[in-house]
Amino acid sequence: MDSRKAVSSHNPQLVIRELESISDLRRAIQLEQQVWDLSDVDVTPLTTAIAAQAAGAFWLGAFDGTDLVGIAYAFPSLHHGRPGFHSHLLAVRDPYGHRGIGYKLKLAQRERALALGVGEITWTFDPLRSRNAHLNFAKLGVLSDKYIIDFYGPRTSSLLHANGTDRLWVTWQLGTRRVGDRLQGKEMRAEALDTLMHLEPLVRFNGDGVPVQADVPTAVSRQRIAIEIPGDIDLIERDDMPLARKWREATRAAFTAAVESGFLVREFCRSIRGQQGPGAYLLEKEEPYLH
Repeated sequence: MDSRKAVSSHNPQLVIRELESISDLRRAIQLEQQVWDLSDVDVTPLTTAIAAQAAGAFWLGAFDGTDLVGIAYAFPSLHHGRPGFHSHLLAVRDPYGHRGIGYKLKLAQRERALALGVGEITWTFDPLRSRNAHLNFAKLGVLSDKYIIDFYGPRTSSLLHANGTDRLWVTWQLGTRRVGDRLQGKEMRAEALDTLMHLEPLVRFNGDGVPVQADVPTAVSRQRIAIEIPGDIDLIERDDMPLARKWREATRAAFTAAVESGFLVREFCRSIRGQQGPGAYLLEKEEPYLH
């Protein structure tokens, strides 16, 4: 197969292929703007998309028939001296957001990168968003050793960025056993939950939904740390922005202290105390082998 053409999908009703024409790219940018409700200033310029593609970037589109329902955009990168790709955006429009299309687009990115002899993809995501954390750590097997405060500035035109743009920078090492196991469905939820049960979280979701912070020096002196987050930060941001900002401030302080002390974000478990309960990250102090 020509690696610049169609990428396989396990869903026969969904086709994932590279977007190559200017018309395709224009549609992708329109979808980006629609999903995040962005003003023109924050949307990828068409000319930039065209130039980046000519320089080695690739756009993937997920199609339901002729309808473009999801996109993924990655450009060449040099991360710690290693060539790779940086996945700048992944977007799936309503009502397709809960159908696994984002996961399929990530698999297609991996297939495309490996076909080009590239073994690493990086990207960023908001660590307060439980659904994205689950996809990244539990299903894809990423690792993270970097937390960036206001990566895109204090906010953008999107309502999703009204609570700051802090990000975890994640690394997806495509050919590792860890990633292979996750892609075969071997999640580490049971093992991670067992470990989390024996940890006092650095940030804990208490009974009234307010973050409670433990003593940072005591926490970072241990080998493992837990950081809890709400199960649905979108709901909190909609109904109680001051509370959402408390969660941003608490987790920002916790992640920053942890990564500065040599911790690696390894796992994320959703709903650790019942179906509607908070999620929790598991961090471990290890050699910084991502570098």
